[in-house]
Amino acid sequence: MEKMVHTILEPEKGDRIDKVISTLDEEWSRTQVQQWIKEGNVLVNGQKIKTNYKCNINDEIEITIPDPELLDVIPEEMDLDIYFEDKDVLVVNKPSGMVVHPAPGHLTGTLVNGLMAHCKDLSGINGVLRPGIVHRIDKDTSGLLMVAKNDMAHEKLVNQLVEKTVTRKYRAVVHGVIPHDFGTIDAPLGRDTKDRQSMTVVDNGKHAVTHFHVIERFKDFTFVECQLETGRTHQIRVHMKYIGYPLAGDPKYGPKKTLDINGQALHAGILGFNHPRTDEYMEFEAPLPKEFEEVLEQLRNNH
Repeated sequence: MEKMVHTILEPEKGDRIDKVISTLDEEWSRTQVQQWIKEGNVLVNGQKIKTNYKCNINDEIEITIPDPELLDVIPEEMDLDIYFEDKDVLVVNKPSGMVVHPAPGHLTGTLVNGLMAHCKDLSGINGVLRPGIVHRIDKDTSGLLMVAKNDMAHEKLVNQLVEKTVTRKYRAVVHGVIPHDFGTIDAPLGRDTKDRQSMTVVDNGKHAVTHFHVIERFKDFTFVECQLETGRTHQIRVHMKYIGYPLAGDPKYGPKKTLDINGQALHAGILGFNHPRTDEYMEFEAPLPKEFEEVLEQLRNNH
């Protein structure tokens, strides 16, 4: 079982406990949180509470997240785009529109469902709903992911993420014409107090750094490559919005008038890491999806 501790801040004062907890992770539904409270898996200042408890500033919320049941993940045969696989690690190119792992109310059609059918040996560190998943990319982001096939590989790959030695480069189309060729965005990220399912730049947020360079400029858009130094939720999407160049097609952080594309124009094109067993550096590159290429061609023609 995982545990999580959250301290109530001023904007959450007076809110119901189930509402506050359900906004801490976009995969947690309010109904699910209410069940956890009834089962005694949520403590406030060490005490059990009811679902209608109103939060006070500095309340310490301790959440015990129950392990998912084995029956929750259904293996599904899929045509996975696998770039590399051995007994320790697998690298797969995820299409846009596919969720990485199951969540309550969304248990099928995910990358994990496909991986479960493809290979039975995935690490169990993240529990049954996320077997082998070392890092995630958003549903509408396409591109490369590394998957651990045993716990040794999982721990070593996670350590590389923590130590910032994994190469992760993304291609993106953003609104506006960026005048300078290179840039670094160093701005801490945290939950948006007005919309807890969104991230934003906040003073007391988690350290987040994105490097970018311009590949091509168009009339009203720019094609960029972003390299992650840290890997926070929605990092590139929030950072590019923060400097005034939100991603094209981004339904959460971008403008409504945008390019005709399903979701944000973001592709995890390059992934590099040291093999968990041999320590050999490996790097993989996935070409832009057809839809992404078509958007670029359209922008070139308009330009």
